[in-house]
Amino acid sequence: MSRVLLTGLPGGGKSTALVELGRRGYRVVDTDESGWCEYRPYAQPLDALHRGEWQWVEDRMTTLLESHDGPALFVAGRVANQSTFYDRFDAVVLLSAPIDLLLDRVEARTTNQYGKTALERAETLVDLAEIEPQLRASCTHELDASRPLEGVVADLIEIASGGRA
Repeated sequence: MSRVLLTGLPGGGKSTALVELGRRGYRVVDTDESGWCEYRPYAQPLDALHRGEWQWVEDRMTTLLESHDGPALFVAGRVANQSTFYDRFDAVVLLSAPIDLLLDRVEARTTNQYGKTALERAETLVDLAEIEPQLRASCTHELDASRPLEGVVADLIEIASGGRA
């Protein structure tokens, strides 16, 4: 039994990796899907980019992680309160890639509209400088998501099985 969190910036390949892992029979949860997150606006917005934050619905995430008793569970997302759950995951994997690739992937994707506006692209640039270093410092593994999907998924499976990858 293994619980693995995939995290990173938009365009990092979290959802794409989940699709492939699901195709291979693993249990997967994409927290970008409805019901997993809630938006909490700040009482006093900091600026145009910082008006609030997305957070996991804690009861739902707790239930998922406490009730999982099968083979590997892969959860993907990046939210403000994810570190609250780190101790319930066996691995926290940062999927990282060069910013140009991230922005190109976001522009080309059709399954998620986030990141296509100028404001959201600016947000991604700020997150690269401010959030990704925090994710890197707190993850157990970092994978280069600019590699072919097959290699990333193979490494995720290895990590879930207790390997180093």
